[in-house]
Amino acid sequence: MSQGLVERMAFAREIALRAGAATLRHFQREDLSVEMKRDGTPVTAADREAEELLRRLVGERYPDDGLIGEEYGQQDGRGEFRWVFDPIDGTKSFACGVPLYGNLVAVERRGADGAWIPVVGVVNMPALGEIVYAAEGQGAWHESAGRDKRAARVSQVERLRDAVVVMTGMEYVRKGKAEDAMERVSRACRMVRGWSDCYGLVLVATGRADVWLEPAVSHWDIAPALPILLEAGGEFTDFQGRRRVQSGSGLGTNGRLHAELVQQIGG
Repeated sequence: MSQGLVERMAFAREIALRAGAATLRHFQREDLSVEMKRDGTPVTAADREAEELLRRLVGERYPDDGLIGEEYGQQDGRGEFRWVFDPIDGTKSFACGVPLYGNLVAVERRGADGAWIPVVGVVNMPALGEIVYAAEGQGAWHESAGRDKRAARVSQVERLRDAVVVMTGMEYVRKGKAEDAMERVSRACRMVRGWSDCYGLVLVATGRADVWLEPAVSHWDIAPALPILLEAGGEFTDFQGRRRVQSGSGLGTNGRLHAELVQQIGG
């Protein structure tokens, strides 16, 4: 089983890099067209092209695996694994020409109870030249331009008052009806910064921030977070403290701060 995860982790890293290269061909182009989907979120040709590429590559390599993506929905498979794609996490940043967007790939395994659990995660930040990836039992890894591959490890901060908290933006706090919780957290921590959701995950997994929270997210936005943060020595749950990626909220920490954050969010 571990060999299968190692192979899927390597392949997930490879295809995330290829998706990132595809999106960079559209990045900061003056003729980039942005459409609004029925749910009110933006989409571009780059989102669609990247997901089409990811689906094709996985279909060729693992034809029995299932697929779920933000742009093209769910395709059931015959095996015990399924792939989850967010071809561009941070489309709003991408459309504004801001480099804090990522290509997200996760692999989930179906447990004996039928529940799907993420066991491989990749976050590629193509415009920054950074990638973080992990697989259950195989550690978490960080690569960036000009530096050798190294283990991704969370910070050692033990008090919330010393912590750097990262999030996406206040519109998601309002969407998740988490204004009061965010106010409590902001008063309790050292500082809060809006550095995008996927980049926030990268920062916490590599010890440059201590807490990453998202009060209103979709499955594909946070599926890579569970294996990445656990393997980096941290913790990931929803706002209720459950290790779930489908409940609409996400909280990632260095582990030491997690119980205090769940308490602060819950009031």
